[in-house]
Order: sequence, then structure tokens, then C-alpha cells
Amino acid sequence: MKTIAARILDQMKIVYELKDYEVNEDELDARLVAKKIDWPAEQVFKTLVARSSHGTVLMACVPATSELNLKALAQILGDKRVDLIPVKEIQQLTGYIRGGVSPLGVKKRYPLYLDDSALNYNKISISAGKRGLQILIAPKDLQTATQAIVAKIAIE
Repeated sequence: MKTIAARILDQMKIVYELKDYEVNEDELDARLVAKKIDWPAEQVFKTLVARSSHGTVLMACVPATSELNLKALAQILGDKRVDLIPVKEIQQLTGYIRGGVSPLGVKKRYPLYLDDSALNYNKISISAGKRGLQILIAPKDLQTATQAIVAKIAIE
């Protein structure tokens, strides 16, 4: 079954591959997803939702092996701070549930920041918009589809 994210890529004629995996509610961590799809963890990107101190909602994609550098992101935004959105707000803002947040097909289009490490790979993995399904896509194609801003936003 195609997700909204996959249909958007189809409409844009962007090549991608879907990879499904067994879902366990207790195992939503991106590193575990990497193991389940047999893909290098540094190429599996988790999508996080954040808000700046000025109230701007934004999204960020960073590798499963990293954390989002909130200070770096705030600096890029020219804001004094950025905080992750509480889990209970994610679905209301994005239309997606935790563990299935895709940078594509979000309820409302938010600025997307993609960690520059993505450009080191031919393909990366992102959520397809539901738990148990990933999209393998060229980082440049993801950037095109989402108008992502590429920047160094991850820390090990």
C-alpha cells in the first residue's frame, strides 16, 4: 500500500524504493529500524519536529547514529533556541504518529533541515509516513521534493 509520501514522489516522478519491516511498539528507535531493513544506521534518517523560541515549527532529518544539534539549528535560524516538540503534539502538527513521521506529505508544510551527511550517500532511508515502511531515496531527490535546507545539524 502506497503512503501519501510515496504518492508525492510518484507525482514528482522521483525514483525511490519502499522497504517494509516488522513493527514492535517498543522498538521505534531509528537504529533498530536500520537493523530491521538491513541498512547502515548512518544512512537511516529520523525525522524530528521542533519549534523555535519565536514559535516557528520546523522539521529536521538526522542520521539514526546522531542527535539533532538544537544549538546549531537555532543559530541557522537566527533564533536563541530550538526545542523538540513534545510527542503528544507530533500527530496534531504533522498528521503522523511517532515512529512514522515522514518529511513528505506533512499536514502543513514546515521548513525541513537535512543534515549534510546525507549527501555522502547515494541513497538514504526515511520514514514513508507509517510505522513499518521506509523509503530509500537519493538525498538530492529528497532535497528537491521537500525543498530541504542542507546544513550541519547533527552531532554524534
